[in-house]
Amino acid sequence: MAEKAAQKATDTTKASAKATAPAKAGASKTAASAKAGAPKTAASAKAGAPKTAASKSAASKSAASAKTAASTKSAASKASIVWDEEVDLLVAGSGAAAMSAAIAGKDAGLDVLIVESTDKWGGTTAISGGGLWMPGHPLMEKIGKADSIEDALAYMEASIGDVGPASSIERRRAYLETIPEVFRLLERLGMRWNVAKKYPDYYPDMPGGMAGGRSIEAKPYNAKRLGEWFQKSRAAEGGVPLPLLSGETYLITRAWSSFSGFVQGAKLVFRTLGGLITGKKLIGLGGAYAGNLMEIVKKLEIPVRLESPVTKVIKDGDEVVGAEITAPDGTVTRIRARAGVMLGTGGFAHKTEWRQKFHGIPGYSSAPQGDLGTGIQVGIDAGADVALMDDAWWGASMPTPNGGPVFILNERSDPFSIMVDQEGRRFVNESTSYVDVGHAILEHNKHVPTIPCWLIVDRRHRRRYVFNGLLMAKAEDLKAAGIMVEADTIEELAVRLKMDPAVLRATVDRFNGFCKTGVDEDFGRGNTEYDRYYSDPRVKPNPNLGPLEKGPFQAFQIVPGDLGTKGGLLTDEHARVIDTKGKVIPGLYAAGNTTASVMGRTYPGAGATIGPATVFGYLGARHAATRVKGAAQA
Repeated sequence: MAEKAAQKATDTTKASAKATAPAKAGASKTAASAKAGAPKTAASAKAGAPKTAASKSAASKSAASAKTAASTKSAASKASIVWDEEVDLLVAGSGAAAMSAAIAGKDAGLDVLIVESTDKWGGTTAISGGGLWMPGHPLMEKIGKADSIEDALAYMEASIGDVGPASSIERRRAYLETIPEVFRLLERLGMRWNVAKKYPDYYPDMPGGMAGGRSIEAKPYNAKRLGEWFQKSRAAEGGVPLPLLSGETYLITRAWSSFSGFVQGAKLVFRTLGGLITGKKLIGLGGAYAGNLMEIVKKLEIPVRLESPVTKVIKDGDEVVGAEITAPDGTVTRIRARAGVMLGTGGFAHKTEWRQKFHGIPGYSSAPQGDLGTGIQVGIDAGADVALMDDAWWGASMPTPNGGPVFILNERSDPFSIMVDQEGRRFVNESTSYVDVGHAILEHNKHVPTIPCWLIVDRRHRRRYVFNGLLMAKAEDLKAAGIMVEADTIEELAVRLKMDPAVLRATVDRFNGFCKTGVDEDFGRGNTEYDRYYSDPRVKPNPNLGPLEKGPFQAFQIVPGDLGTKGGLLTDEHARVIDTKGKVIPGLYAAGNTTASVMGRTYPGAGATIGPATVFGYLGARHAATRVKGAAQA
C-alpha cells in the first residue's frame, strides 16, 4: 500500500524520498513506530514487574497493576495503529497558511510533510492580489509611519466588532504580536518584502485606522528559480504573468488617462522588459508570494505531494495522532503525525451544496476549483465546531460566458459610473470596500431583485480606465451572452435592461447633481481615503464622482462574487481546533480559509485574508513543536 502511494507521490526534493520510502511495505515502519512511540510502555512494564513480583500483598499488587496500565494505555493504543509513514507535522494544503506552517515547523526542528489535494500547488494565494495586512510590521519605521498593537486592536474592534470566539481578543492579540516574528523568519529565509505605502486601511476614518503602510507584499519573483516545478503552480495557469505590485495597481488602472498612471505603467513595462533581457520570468502579486514561499519550502527540503488529500484524521481518544491520505486510485496511506496535523486546505468556494445552504447562491468565486471544503469536513468529522459559515470574502464580480467571474474593483470606484438594482436605483457606495459591496448586493436582494445588478458607465469611463472584464473576455461575446448591454441614451439603455426609463433617468439625474456639488448625499461615495484610492484626481470636486452624460452608455452585469469563503473550523490563538463542546482537539490545527476568520464579517485592509493565514499557520506549527518537545522531555 505504502509503495503504491509512494510511486504516485510528487515530491519537490530528494528529501521526499525519505518520507515516502516503503519501509518494506510499512511493516518495519510500523514496528519502528511502535518502538518509537512506546518507550513509556516498555519502561513501565520493566519498572512495574519487579514491584509486583516482590510484593506480598494483594493490595500493593493491585496498585502496581493500575499504575502500569495507566502508563501504557496511550502508547499501546498508538502502537496498535498500523502506520505507513511517520512525520512530526503533517500539513494539508499548499497556500499561504500551509506553507507558512511547514516552514515554521521545519525551522523549529520538526520533520514536515506537505500534502496537497489537487494537481496544482499554491492554492488561492497564488492567484490572489498577494497582499498581507500586517499592522506594526518591521518596515513601518522605515517608511516613517508609527503604528502600535493598541492602535491596531482599537481599529479591529471598531471595524470588526463582536462576532464571537472566531475573532476573540486573544486571537486578535496573538495575530498582531506575532507579525514581526513571521516577517523576520521569512525574510531571513529569503523573502523580499515590499510595502504598499499608499494602500489605506479599508476604514481609515475609524479609530486606529491608517491611510497607508500596513499592507505588505513580496517583491516581483523570478519564477525560473523553481524550474519545472513552477508549471505545477496555480500561478502558472491563473496568475498575472507580470511583475505587478498590488501597491501600484491604483495607478496602473489609469495608465492612459493621467501622467502618474502613465509613469507607473512605463515602470511596469521596463521592469518586465528588464526581466526578459536578463533571462528572468518575473511575476508579481500572489504568484510572487507563493513562489517565494515554495522556494523556501524547497530550500528547507520539505517534501510536497500533489493529488494527496487528507480525507480523515486518526484519533487516539480525543487526540489527533495522524491522518489518512487517499490517492486518486483509492489507495489509502496512513501517516502518523507526532506533533500534529495542520489543515490549511482553503474554504468551500466551489462546494455548491454548502454555498446554497449557507449563502443562498451557487457561488461566483474567483477561488480555484479545488476549493471544496475538504479540510473543513475533515475537521467536522473529528468533532470540530464551525463559525461564520454564512459569510465570504465578498465583492462585485462580472460573469463571463466561457470562464469564471472577473473581480470588479477600480471599475465601480472610478468616476463616470454607478451601480443599480434591477429597477434602476442605486443601493450602495460604489467605492466602498469590496466585502461591503458584496454584503450590500445580498442584503438589497432580499427586498429588490439585485442578483444580477448592473454597473453602468459612460464613454469617458471606458476610454480612461482599465476594465479588467474586457481584458478577460471579448466584448462581442459578453454582448451575445447579455452580460454587456450598450445604448446611445440612458432611456434606451433602460429599455434594453428591462427597467422603467423614468426610474433610471431619475437615478442618473440625481447622481449627476451630486457630481456637481462633490457630495454623494445618498451613500457618501468619495468621503474616505479608501474610496479615493481608486479614483481620478483630475475629476473635481470629488475624484470618485463623474456624471453619466456622454454616450454610448454601457451596462455590465454584476453578481456577488468572492475571493473565497471566510467560515470554517473554530480555532484558538494557537491555531488549535476547538470542538463542539468548546474544548481543544489535541494535535489538530487549522489556518487560512479552512477556519472562521479572525477578521469576522469584514475586511479591515488589503491582505486581511493572507496575513492571518500566514501568521496562524506559523502559530500552529510553533505550538505543535512544543508537543513533540514536551513528549520527549516526558
